[in-house]
Amino acid sequence: MRVVFLGSPPFATPVFESVLASDHTVCALVTQPDRPRGRGRKVEASPLVERARVAGVEVVQPTTTKDPEFVERMKAHAPDVLLVASYGEILRADVLELAPHGALNVHASLLPRWRGASPIQRAIFAGDLQTGVSIQRMVLALDEGDVLLEERTPIGADETAGELLPRLAILGGEAAVQALDAIAEGSAQFTPQDPERVTYAKKLRKGDGAIDWTRPADELVRLVRAMNPWPLARTTLPDGRALAVWRARAEAGGDAEPGSLVPRGEEPVVACGSGVLRLLEVQPAGKNKMDGNAFLRGARLPEGTRLGQPEPEV
Repeated sequence: MRVVFLGSPPFATPVFESVLASDHTVCALVTQPDRPRGRGRKVEASPLVERARVAGVEVVQPTTTKDPEFVERMKAHAPDVLLVASYGEILRADVLELAPHGALNVHASLLPRWRGASPIQRAIFAGDLQTGVSIQRMVLALDEGDVLLEERTPIGADETAGELLPRLAILGGEAAVQALDAIAEGSAQFTPQDPERVTYAKKLRKGDGAIDWTRPADELVRLVRAMNPWPLARTTLPDGRALAVWRARAEAGGDAEPGSLVPRGEEPVVACGSGVLRLLEVQPAGKNKMDGNAFLRGARLPEGTRLGQPEPEV
């Protein structure tokens, strides 16, 4: 089948690779315009764009898919189906109806759980034991379309959002090819989502990483995992500097005031609403990330020091 692929890295890149390697033909890649990257803020092509160019696939980077010229340009490719993976823009009816088989979305959750923009982070923070990918038919409502197939995978006990995303992207690529095969063979069967099981994953903001030390330690360690690598779980030091937490471990015990440093080995250990949180890897504002013990040696924070509220959201 002829496929127009719409997506943005990093999630879309392995999905795109899988479709390229399949028996289906990618006739165009639609992705967001190139943006400044790296320390020099130089405008560079994304890995997804570079891969498409190597494969000889036309790259289209519209500022918006709402432009009638974009729709006409896609019609000229005569696609059989659109495949979407983390594109980053809500698609209108004239785009969703471009192809006779409509548009399929590769969504990083087991729908209808975690409809929305941040399903990976929300699944980890909620303590879900498993997640996966769903291939769904796109409709003019947020992730409400019928599901063609899903693939499941357990969430590792210490897995971060940054570690889970590439696993799900690879799984999504495999599922996308299976879905395209089923449509081509005429065996595709779509199942409506159960409205009683719907949960939503709203878009992440920097303030979502705020650490509230009155919460239980096991909840906060899930926050640390879910917010890694962005926006990162954050608190503040007594001097007002931000402290990002990359890795942490929940431990039992402790009856100090929430947010207080307690003596427990070489890493910083912070009292929580219940239990304590051992900070294994942190990053003070303006510095590189470091092991917790290296931070504690350099910061020389005495026992009982209180860690405060996160910096104001920008």
